[in-house]
Amino acid sequence: MNKTLFSQGIADLQPAGGMPHDTVAVVRNHDIGDAPILVQYLNAALRRKWIILAIVLLALAAGVIVTLLSRPMYVATAQIEISRDERNPTKIESIDSDASMQDQEFYQTQYTLLQSRSLAERVAQQLNLSGSAEFYAAHGLEPPAAGQDARSRVRAAGDLLLDHVEIAPIARSRLVNVKYTSGSPELSARIANAWVENFIQATSDRRFTSTLGARKFLEGRLADLAVKLEQSERQAAEFAAQKGIVPLNTTVSADGKTQNEQTLAGAQLSAISSALAAATADRIAAEAQTIGGTNTAMVENSTVAALRAQRAQAAADYATLMEKFEPGFPAARALQNKIASLDKAIAGEESRVNRARSTSYAEAARRENALRAQVDRLSGRLGQENRDEIQYNIYQRDADTTRQLYDSLLQSYKEIGVAGIAANNISVVDRADVPTSPSSPVLAINLLVALFLGLGLAGLVVVVLEQIDEGLREPADVRRLLHLPLLGTVPMSSKEVPAEELADPKSELSEAYLSVQTSLAFATDHGVPRTLMVTSSRPAEGKSLTAYALASVLARTGKNVLLIDGDMRSPSIHELDGTPNARGLSNALTGDSAWPSYVHTDHTGRFNVLTAGPTPPSAAELLSGVRLAEVLEEASQRFDHVVIDAPPVLGLADSPVIARAVEASVFVVEANGPAVRGLRSALGRLRDSQANVVGAVLTKLTRENYGYGYGYGYGYGYGRSKDSEPVAAE
Repeated sequence: MNKTLFSQGIADLQPAGGMPHDTVAVVRNHDIGDAPILVQYLNAALRRKWIILAIVLLALAAGVIVTLLSRPMYVATAQIEISRDERNPTKIESIDSDASMQDQEFYQTQYTLLQSRSLAERVAQQLNLSGSAEFYAAHGLEPPAAGQDARSRVRAAGDLLLDHVEIAPIARSRLVNVKYTSGSPELSARIANAWVENFIQATSDRRFTSTLGARKFLEGRLADLAVKLEQSERQAAEFAAQKGIVPLNTTVSADGKTQNEQTLAGAQLSAISSALAAATADRIAAEAQTIGGTNTAMVENSTVAALRAQRAQAAADYATLMEKFEPGFPAARALQNKIASLDKAIAGEESRVNRARSTSYAEAARRENALRAQVDRLSGRLGQENRDEIQYNIYQRDADTTRQLYDSLLQSYKEIGVAGIAANNISVVDRADVPTSPSSPVLAINLLVALFLGLGLAGLVVVVLEQIDEGLREPADVRRLLHLPLLGTVPMSSKEVPAEELADPKSELSEAYLSVQTSLAFATDHGVPRTLMVTSSRPAEGKSLTAYALASVLARTGKNVLLIDGDMRSPSIHELDGTPNARGLSNALTGDSAWPSYVHTDHTGRFNVLTAGPTPPSAAELLSGVRLAEVLEEASQRFDHVVIDAPPVLGLADSPVIARAVEASVFVVEANGPAVRGLRSALGRLRDSQANVVGAVLTKLTRENYGYGYGYGYGYGYGRSKDSEPVAAE
């Protein structure tokens, strides 16, 4: 053989209808495991390829029609930049923290605000679109009724704007494209530009409005603090006046606290203390004029010193004269008079100096005592003032605290005012230009969309059809759905008369049935069953051809085979063999013992055929008698194998009756044929009759029905020519 007839898998046969029998292995020519899901999808698509093609072509045609009938639309694009941080030329921080939200949240908020209803209504009001016939005509709509209120018209215009605006952020950047689509290029550009301008203005208004509450709160607090500050300062001043506290040197520290470095009493005490120290020094100096009993003033007086010098000179001259003359000498007397005069003058000058020294000392002592009395008085006053200054400082600290709070709130009030009018963080990068060509409809895009929609719809239709279709679609379904061993798969025949293709041992059909015969060889412990019934659930599934082909294949192996047409209601073996149907099985069952003479050799001369014979009044009653078993027993003695083409199972009692009389039954199933529930019902009837169903043969398989690991490359029609439909025998 030129192709592989069977694979290496071996499957156990189930007991038919509960009748116990030895478990045997069947060599299968295919792996009956489930095919991969993608292969199943591909097979389903191949089976429904014409439906898929029709749906796709209809979708493409619809795409072309929609393109031709669609109104040209124009897209205008304006581009803006949204910065995360506000541009603030005043360098004053906003009251909102920079870390109040993550960048992603910030930009998502901005994109949502760009598509807000309030912004759309703001644009509609600015451009007066609520009553514009041009605006509605550009979108293929009629303007609202004249009796509708203004608020409803603005809301309707805003909704229409939102339906045609698109916010397209540019990835990994701060740029955002604002696109508007309408039937008018000028209107699209005007709305796109108005959209970004109103967004910038709305952002500024929102920022200013957000600080309005804070400003009002601060204004109230500042007014209250101003009154409290005035009261605190007045209370401190009144207490200072009442207690006589006169600050002379007041400073303000870095933390805003007022510090009194010196008061009037302290300054006076300091000055008088300095004067007292000077007076004490003067008194001590006057008292020290005479050191050790010596009048220092006399010593230091120049007049006294001159007089003393003259007297000393006169005394010296007088001593010189006394050496030569007597005291009575005139010159000596003159010197004596001069000395006496000088002594008198010196005594007078010393008396005057002594009086001056006494006066100066007394004056210094008096002044010292007076200053000391003032120091004592001011010291007591300063002590009391220091005690009063404790309470004064309390008043002063309260005033300082109120002033600091007032200054802080005033600064915050100024910052809020500046922040509300700070530079916007949104700027226009490119204004929208009037588009020169329509952006839609685009035939290529519409066709591509139609293609995808058509493929999707086709896929949905195929899935629905596959779910509705309960027939066996591929060989793996035999075991999975019917729980039967798969004896083989038979392709569609390439000839109008399948028997002609079976005559060629190298044909694909002949090789397929040879594979079935090989599987049957493992159905029992002695090989192919001696008596074998071939049936199906309904007519035209290929059971007659299968019975004919099995007889032919068995005969080709050198066996003596008898093919009996057991379908006496609708016989077909004589048509496949091209022989008359004058006498046959019906005659044998009615007691005609000469039935072996009705057996004839088929047209190929390989096996023997017993046709159905004349149609009896009741085939079921005829088959129910004991004569069927006798005929089969006699036939088994004459032939190696007896193959019976039985009637369909559903609706007839013939096949269950025949199944009880044969060794094994083969169930023929048409691919994509009867529903699974019908097949299961037929198998149930056979098993109820204690039939030994050794396996199933899947017939009329096309290329699309072969799943993963199946097939010989068949793709030809069963009993079909190039220009005809498939022809299949029952």
